[in-house]
Amino acid sequence: MEESLLLSSSFGSASAAYAEHRPDYAQAAARWALELAPGPRVLDLGAGTGKLTATLVALGADVVAVEPDPAMLAELCRALPAVRALPGSAEAIPLPDASVDAVLAGNAMHWFDMAVAGPEIARVLAPGGVLAGLWNVMDDRVDWIAGLERVSGSAAIGPRDTLSSWRAATAGLHLPRTGVGARFGSPEQAEFPHGQRRTADSLVATLATRAGMLVMPEPDREAALGRVRAFLGSRPETADGEFTLPMLTGVLRVRRL
Repeated sequence: MEESLLLSSSFGSASAAYAEHRPDYAQAAARWALELAPGPRVLDLGAGTGKLTATLVALGADVVAVEPDPAMLAELCRALPAVRALPGSAEAIPLPDASVDAVLAGNAMHWFDMAVAGPEIARVLAPGGVLAGLWNVMDDRVDWIAGLERVSGSAAIGPRDTLSSWRAATAGLHLPRTGVGARFGSPEQAEFPHGQRRTADSLVATLATRAGMLVMPEPDREAALGRVRAFLGSRPETADGEFTLPMLTGVLRVRRL
């Protein structure tokens, strides 16, 4: 638990880089996450700098964002000043009972202490509401992505960061069906094509915002990023100019009964 807290609290120091380099989310993925929701009120929980929040706003949702890290929350408020944004966490959500129709979390649900967060999420969800986690994952069916995973190490590309691993890594993160003050249905998973325009330098900068990289000693981090730079420089797909990073947005959703 202490290691998880260290990793989850590492992002604030890199909030500007996170806002600049982390990808948004496929609109089709967010639309699928919300299609069972009984209304438009959506909580973006663990909202970070607002990557998912912006996608939800573009879909016309009535969004409130909750984020525990002050630096990340400040970036969100700067980028999306019209969005209601509150300090808080999955374990202590600053909203009334049954006040939202959906709770979504973008690349965040794996940080939640679900023994505490589960009852809180159930509390703020209206009956029939939806809980969904979204993760941007790299498509390691593509040869150069599989090679990048090999040279990067787990600190840069972890078990939830590739298509071949995210389903197994996230399947157990949802609320239990009983024991949280509300019943939930069976969880569903789906993936949606996505992509992000990158250069070798900006992809290195993106990987540098991973939690495992942020907590590494500086010499180890620079060595790992150096291996990534060398690999990208050696591949015809990534050596010169911009390219599309092949990704998918994976969604895990469950409905409050």
